[in-house]
Formats: sequence, structure tokens, C-alpha cells
Amino acid sequence: MRIVTYNIHRTVGSDGRPDATRISTVLKEIDADLIALQEVGYRQDDPAHVLKALSDALAASVIEGVTLLDERGHYGNAVLTRLPVAVIRRHDISVVGREQRGVIELHLNVEGVALQFMATHLGLRAYERGFQVGRLLSLLDASTAGMKILLGDFNEWFPWSGTLRRLRGTFGRLPAMPTFPARSPILALDRIWAQPASVIASVYAYRSPLARSASDHLPLVAEVNLR
Repeated sequence: MRIVTYNIHRTVGSDGRPDATRISTVLKEIDADLIALQEVGYRQDDPAHVLKALSDALAASVIEGVTLLDERGHYGNAVLTRLPVAVIRRHDISVVGREQRGVIELHLNVEGVALQFMATHLGLRAYERGFQVGRLLSLLDASTAGMKILLGDFNEWFPWSGTLRRLRGTFGRLPAMPTFPARSPILALDRIWAQPASVIASVYAYRSPLARSASDHLPLVAEVNLR
């Protein structure tokens, strides 16, 4: 199974123009089964909005995780999936006075494996991320799934931070690949975590020429061994 987390920056590329076609082309090149998206922005009253365009291009179902509504329309997280989903839950992990944040939690059965899949985008301040990671870990503890995957933009650029230490305490040490900024990445803001860690066969930042210009982040891809 191939999974991806991708901050699409409202589909605004390095040229300053929004273009959902570039994002869908990058995702078609990767050809993943489950895709977590962050910074998805669109107008709900626009029938050609970003999520519909991506869904049509990838032949995937869309699960929205809107976190806020502003003058530009809806904004937040989303998951694209080609796999059947048994349970969908959305959780608010916002901190008062800061930008609203959320988690999309899915439960799937993939080739006989019970999978908990959680996609998120954490806050910019360390105290936000500390609170939010606590919420995420409690959701993980509450699940009896045999395989658990947590992924998204964790906004954590210090490798020695308390946030990452807590996540490593739960998941172990998994590869961290620089994904930001896309043209010359130096920060591993985007992460994929799994229990058991051994199911992750490989993790890599997708660096095609188009991926380096379609958003300010590169997609982070993992190959998951279901056996």
C-alpha cells in the first residue's frame, strides 16, 4: 500500500498562481492508495473546486476535514482514498486563540488488516503542538487496530523537540525526509508514523520537477507492507 502526505498550499505554486491541475498531476505520478492533504482551500459554491478536481482526476473518494471558513471559502485538511472506509471521525484539536486545527480519523480493513489512519496539520507554536500531540496519542491508545498510521504536516523543525520525542516514544525512530521548502528542502515538517514501525518499507520525498514547483512542500511518500 502506498500512502502520501502533502501540504498543497491552497494549490499555489512557486509562480504564485493557484493551479489544482499541477497538484493532481503530481499525485497521479505518485499513484497512492491513501492521500492526506493539508492547506486545502476552495469555495464550496464552486462546482469545479479543488477537491472535486482532485477526486475526478485520481478516481478517488474525498473525505473533507474543514477547519475554518474565511473570506476565501473553506480551508483545512482532506483525505483522498481509493480504498473502502468503514468509519470516519473528525476531531477538533484547536487551541484557544490560535488557528483552528483538526484530525481526520479513518478506520479501514485492508487485505484483512484493521487499519487506523489519522491525518492532521499541527499548529505553529510549540505549546499548541504539545497539546495536539497529547490528543493524537490518546486517539491512538483508544484504537484496537492492528496497524496505526499517523501522518501530516507537524510543523516541527527542531529534531530534538519535545513533540518529536513523544512521538518517537510511541512509534520509534522513523525516517525524516526534508520536504520544505519544495525547491530546496531543508526542513522535515511532514511526517509519516506507523505502529508497528516495521510496516514502513520505505519513506521518501517525491522530487519530480513539477512537485518542486506545484506547492511550497514536497509530497512525502511511504510504502507500507501489509504483510
